[in-house]
Amino acid sequence: MSVAADDAGMQPVAALPGVGPALAALLQKLGLEHVQDLWFHLPLRYEDRTRVTAIADLRPGQSAQVVGTVEAVERGFRYRPQLKVAVGDDSRQGLQLRFFHFNRAQAEQLAPGARLLCFGEVRQAAQGLEMVHPQYRRLGADEAVVVEDRLTPVYPTTEGLGQKRLAGVIAKALALLPPESALELVPHELCAAHGLASLREALLTVHRPTPDARLDLLLHGRHPAQQRLAFEELLTQHLSLKRMRAAMQRRKSPSLATAGTLRRRLLESLPFSLTAAQRRVDEEVRRDLAQTKPMLRLVQGDVGSGKTVVAALAALAAVESGCQVALMAPTELLAEQHLRNFRHWLAPLGVDVEWLAGKQQGKARQAAMQRVAEGAPVTVGTHALMQEGVEFARLGLVIVDEQHRFGVQQRLALHDKGADHARGEVAHQLVLTATPIPRTLAMSAYADLDVSAIDELPPGRTPVQTVAVSNARRAEVIERIRVACAEGRQAYWVCTLIEESEQLRAQAAEVAHAELTAALDDCKVGLIHGRLKPKDKQAVMDAFKAGELAVLVATTVIEVGVDVPNASLMVIENSERLGLAQLHQLRGRVGRGAVASNCVLLYQPPLGQLARERLAVMRETNDGFRIAEKDLELRGPGEVLGTRQTGQLSFRIADLSRDAHLLPAVQQVGERLLADHPREADRLIARWIGGAARYARA
Repeated sequence: MSVAADDAGMQPVAALPGVGPALAALLQKLGLEHVQDLWFHLPLRYEDRTRVTAIADLRPGQSAQVVGTVEAVERGFRYRPQLKVAVGDDSRQGLQLRFFHFNRAQAEQLAPGARLLCFGEVRQAAQGLEMVHPQYRRLGADEAVVVEDRLTPVYPTTEGLGQKRLAGVIAKALALLPPESALELVPHELCAAHGLASLREALLTVHRPTPDARLDLLLHGRHPAQQRLAFEELLTQHLSLKRMRAAMQRRKSPSLATAGTLRRRLLESLPFSLTAAQRRVDEEVRRDLAQTKPMLRLVQGDVGSGKTVVAALAALAAVESGCQVALMAPTELLAEQHLRNFRHWLAPLGVDVEWLAGKQQGKARQAAMQRVAEGAPVTVGTHALMQEGVEFARLGLVIVDEQHRFGVQQRLALHDKGADHARGEVAHQLVLTATPIPRTLAMSAYADLDVSAIDELPPGRTPVQTVAVSNARRAEVIERIRVACAEGRQAYWVCTLIEESEQLRAQAAEVAHAELTAALDDCKVGLIHGRLKPKDKQAVMDAFKAGELAVLVATTVIEVGVDVPNASLMVIENSERLGLAQLHQLRGRVGRGAVASNCVLLYQPPLGQLARERLAVMRETNDGFRIAEKDLELRGPGEVLGTRQTGQLSFRIADLSRDAHLLPAVQQVGERLLADHPREADRLIARWIGGAARYARA
């Protein structure tokens, strides 16, 4: 991009005609501060207003534009006010327009005989086809119908900024689009080698598709113009992650190479041998820790594959080298599980394990923080580890479990605590996840991390048999629990709700607990949910683990980290509401002992296509990596990584599952840019990520 192009693109949006302070403030809410931000503010979808469709040719599910004359109007107040408008056209078919929000002037405008141009989504209603809240314009009796000459883009927007106004501002910005030679940042030889189309043409096509553009390709993000922009966005993400890794690795970390005395003692004390996969990953971690540059490693392993032992061995290397270890988990339940495991393994070796969580108050908290500041060797906790006032004497290793549940700023905070400014050192980072990440996703989403996989389960684990059962057969499922409990087995009954409210989830669990307590009078039924106090939660879990409870009714709070080998039956209510990864995590709570285990997926019919596919995958396989690939295919990467909340991967046009075929070329071009064209790499990051690049240190 030339200086002239830079000048045009870097002008503030307020430099555009008609953009005053109020409009500039609305645009800023969308992150649109410069003219080039508007060039790359891409449509979410398109509407086809280039033609008028006869009412007789309409099909449910399609969005269409029709011209019709109002034949009848009905105002109703059943449940809530509504306005029903029947329109007809020359094809002698009728269409109902339905409005729930309307005023008197609107109702008067839609009088019998009025001629309307309407656009909306066609639905099948009891009385025939209808459009709910269509966009419409009243036409004069003899007025000619003028249709658009291009597809109409629909942009991401904010309250107070309508589509028409935003499209107008973007059109003014596009008028300043410089020539191709000035706009392109990927060097010509790399564009030619990888067959990259013109960036300028791609932008104009995406913002102003011609009527003959392939609407089916545009709607699914597969149009060549969209693919060109997706390539550049994926390239930018790759560059920013690689930059972040390089910046981290220029810093120093303490070498944690030791004689391995504590490690040998732990391995000798374990009642099991490490699997080949655990040994391989342990060796990779040991190699990293011996270096004086920071380890940045993600260890992914299926539910129950034994990641915690690998983390404990890494912790002992740090302790033996005179450094501290911090292990952070996203929930108190999971953090407490780690605390018990670490104390069980490390206390006999003379290594103290501290506990620091949000619910700790008063003197107990102050005392724990004091011990950490004085050099307590290992500290386990939740996000409380990152709060102000928590200081470490010399933090050498940070272990983060289920990293995708933490926000970017939270990970930054813990990393900064690890810095020993006197020595110029930062802590090594080990990230654990029980959500297997498909290879294509790991290549892009975790380009800043080395990835290890524990892809082998410990011997003696039995595959879980999974069945999907309609809620109509609920009584049969409860009877099955009675039989299992009579045989001395234990069961989980998991309540799921879409609602984010912890209160509603707790209420659902309480209803199920009352139902099962009444139905299973010879079994003791426990209850655990997110609103219980930590000590009460722990008391229930301990009772279940000790066999004092036959059935545990729980919310998805038990999704990760709970280990009760005697529990061999899992019932998941409303299973159609959960994603594959969450279903797989829940199922992983059973099948941990030698006895055959079962998982019952209770669902509420009728099942949608997506839910049917998910439940079919759960029945077919127990392989977490296969399930992760399918989850990526069905739901997309933002959901798989849980990154909607984390500030990562909020792509404008790229989609990792759809565009995975671009990743090998993205990597090749990225390496060349970083090596030979670092200035262009910086400008690409500024173009696509801008202010968000400050998070790239996470």
